Amino acid sequence: MSKAVRNLEPKALWGYFADLNSHPRPSKKEHKAVEFIQKFGEDLGLETYTDEVGNVIIKKPAAKGLEKASPIILQGHLDMVAQKNNDTDFDFNTMGIQMYVDKDGWVKAKGTTLGADNGIGVAAIMAVLAEKKKKYPAIEALFTIDEETGMTGAFALQPGLLDGKILLNLDSEDEDEMTIGCAGGVDVNISNTYSEQSLSAKTKWTTYKLVVKGLKGGHSGMDIHLGRGNANKILGRIIRSLDESVKVRMSTFEGGSLRNAIPREAFATIAFPTSKKDKFAQVLEEITKDIRAEYQTTDPNLVIELVKARKPRKVMKKAQQVAFLASLAAAWNGIYRMSPDVEGLVQTSNNVAKVTVKGGNIQVDCLTRGAVDSEKMECAHAVKAAFELSGATVTFTGSYPGWAPEPNAKINTTLSKIYKKKYKKLPKISACHAGLECGIIKKQYPQTEMISFGPNIRGAHSPDERVEVASVQRFYALLQDALVLLGK
Repeated sequence: MSKAVRNLEPKALWGYFADLNSHPRPSKKEHKAVEFIQKFGEDLGLETYTDEVGNVIIKKPAAKGLEKASPIILQGHLDMVAQKNNDTDFDFNTMGIQMYVDKDGWVKAKGTTLGADNGIGVAAIMAVLAEKKKKYPAIEALFTIDEETGMTGAFALQPGLLDGKILLNLDSEDEDEMTIGCAGGVDVNISNTYSEQSLSAKTKWTTYKLVVKGLKGGHSGMDIHLGRGNANKILGRIIRSLDESVKVRMSTFEGGSLRNAIPREAFATIAFPTSKKDKFAQVLEEITKDIRAEYQTTDPNLVIELVKARKPRKVMKKAQQVAFLASLAAAWNGIYRMSPDVEGLVQTSNNVAKVTVKGGNIQVDCLTRGAVDSEKMECAHAVKAAFELSGATVTFTGSYPGWAPEPNAKINTTLSKIYKKKYKKLPKISACHAGLECGIIKKQYPQTEMISFGPNIRGAHSPDERVEVASVQRFYALLQDALVLLGK
């Protein structure tokens, strides 16, 4: 399958993308990709340095005659979000991504995330480093690790390693946009315990695995404004509604997998008195009809179904079940506030990303994003309060800053002129609600001007991820022209 990808133009970029995707690189486990990039730089005979955490820096000297031009920093991250469909047999720790080119001109993966975020940006940097014909100024390539689950690579980057005063981040997902700012984030970690008990032997019980699946999911920053369903919130809502009428007992609840992905699937093992089977079916049909109607536009393939299951050995004590479901219902999810200054930009949001209730332990993981740090933390505290009311312990970890826009930076004007000359229109200059590493890197390199751009990537952080072939060609041509002009 990768052969078809390698035959796409520009071949150098797509070839490096295929090479990169043959190496497992889920966040925090991207060591094979680090080794691959390090060897790549060394094989080119370029100065290559890998720091203590795994960030790789490769420096390419300026072409003849451009020695006096300031070096240009090209930056991307090596890790990828590891998401797959529930029925896809795939191990992100050992297997390379299975790619294909569809008839509509997009590259996709078979049942998993593609890794175009940020593999296409990384491949573009590799192609620039290997380029022999075009004359570029000195290039400082910065490949960071663990961007998706904590940005630990960017946080660990030391000052004094880079000399460039312009940084081109290649981690954006709309070819007609130039990003000059982004949101920060903080992880909200909720933990609690609960007591278990056996189901009454005097009652005949019916047991099911209640399944919510078929949601679109997506990037918890870039897609949060689309109003897509959150599997954890929907499943909790269904169980709560059933319990009000049928006295449901819950044994387990598992939903979502990654903090920065809107959860697409969730599952719970529930039991209820067999004598209330007709009432159970009626209530489930009614709530299913309501939820499907609410999400018919955003998530037309939503499935709510029952799968026959064995009677659980233990269930959560009723009072604790009620309290947990109430906290889950109260926890803020989605847009908290839109920006009052930038039309259409989400300023603050929260994603109830992962829920695990099993064996006496409750764990809920959320990612709160915000362009204004004080408001970001206020939203996080709102989520904290919802769970503390049911006795949970809540901590904040992995907080990272946003990237404050600099509208008057010279690089913004330069890139806009290049774009207009090439495509006869101006790009959109904007900030985004996703997290980019620029804000963190700028803490160590405050004098460096930064801008982010990339090709059209859709469905990032989900198995629907895809990248448009034609936009990759245009993105790479823009990057090449920018480097040539910046060298003059």
